[in-house]
Amino acid sequence: MKQLWRINETAFNFRVFGKQFIGVDTDGNGIGIVAISKAPGHSETFEILRNSDDKNRVRIKASNGYYLQAKTEEVVTADSQGNKGWGDDDPSVFVMKMTGRLEGEFQVTNGYGPENAPQVMREHWRTFIVEKDFKFISQNGLNAVRIPVGWWIASDPTPPPPFVGGSLQALDNAFQWAKKYGLKVIIDLHAAPGSQNGWEHSGSRDSSQEWGKTDETITQTVAVIDFLASRYANSPSLYAVELINEPLSPGATLSSVIEYYKAGYAAVRRHTSTAFVVMSNRLGPMKPRELFPIASGFKRSVIDVHYYNLFEDMFNNMTVQQNIDFVYNNRSSQLNYVTTSNGPLTFVGEWVAEWQVVGAGKEDYQRLAEAQMEVYGRASFGWAYWTLKNVNKHWSLEWMINNGYIKL
Repeated sequence: MKQLWRINETAFNFRVFGKQFIGVDTDGNGIGIVAISKAPGHSETFEILRNSDDKNRVRIKASNGYYLQAKTEEVVTADSQGNKGWGDDDPSVFVMKMTGRLEGEFQVTNGYGPENAPQVMREHWRTFIVEKDFKFISQNGLNAVRIPVGWWIASDPTPPPPFVGGSLQALDNAFQWAKKYGLKVIIDLHAAPGSQNGWEHSGSRDSSQEWGKTDETITQTVAVIDFLASRYANSPSLYAVELINEPLSPGATLSSVIEYYKAGYAAVRRHTSTAFVVMSNRLGPMKPRELFPIASGFKRSVIDVHYYNLFEDMFNNMTVQQNIDFVYNNRSSQLNYVTTSNGPLTFVGEWVAEWQVVGAGKEDYQRLAEAQMEVYGRASFGWAYWTLKNVNKHWSLEWMINNGYIKL
């Protein structure tokens, strides 16, 4: 299995196990294929040509001008003229199967490229979340917004490629609208340098999780928090800074997370003594109270937990009532365990009225939403729905409110 790094519409790099890149062996006979480079260059860049009748059938052109071909089941060389047909008997024809695809901001901007990505993203920022949305939020009984941002916002307006400038202005606009409509803002660092969980929403290029494995990624992340805290410390709308979203265990170790939280908290406190500092519990193998020793020593600290009746096999065959009972029993117990009188505040920073139940009706969704709001309403810092707008209607709080599924 290879991870495909897209350069443009036809040029790609292939990253394999050990995070090494496939390339032509320039130190050998010039046709051998090796995986020894940790960074892609000219020799590690390939052109993919697709069969017009079957896009899964491809030829792969190497930097030496020849096509790859399979000599045996274990040996591939770059020495084919590639001028035959597209049949199974041609060793230069490969069948390419995509086993997974990321669809985050990295993929959007990288996919559209430097010429088109700026226009695409500017249009998105101009139209997706606008002032009337903040008015809608304030008119429907909500008092705050949790806004996810990527680490590259600190380099705006010239972030490192493929990201494009404009996200900082979008956040500035959000603070202006929040002030106008009396809302508070929680800035959520959703994507950290190197990716803290390998998922598309953390800015990962190929599902790799590198954050926290070097001091550099932590130092760079602290600098982003310092930038954000400095910029918005004097805004009456700044309510909290969330230092990172969903660091994933075991890749994100407890020691690296604690090291970062200490430095991130200090960065916020250099600029504001009143903003809350939110620390996300790790996902994956972890102990729910593992952040208590550090968080309890901080002033105005918050632990963020995310509760979804999704993403785990245990929910696959649950009925409507079993899902609702799980919220009232299991989620309530989990939240009570991390909500203490003398510890950090608790925040259910993400939840959604969605599940794996097939054929559920409106009343079923209403009951699920009501159960979660009742239980998560006991969190001492409150809750946040994921998300305000979404093409999947139950994930859109706006749609759920407008269509009577959720009443606040």
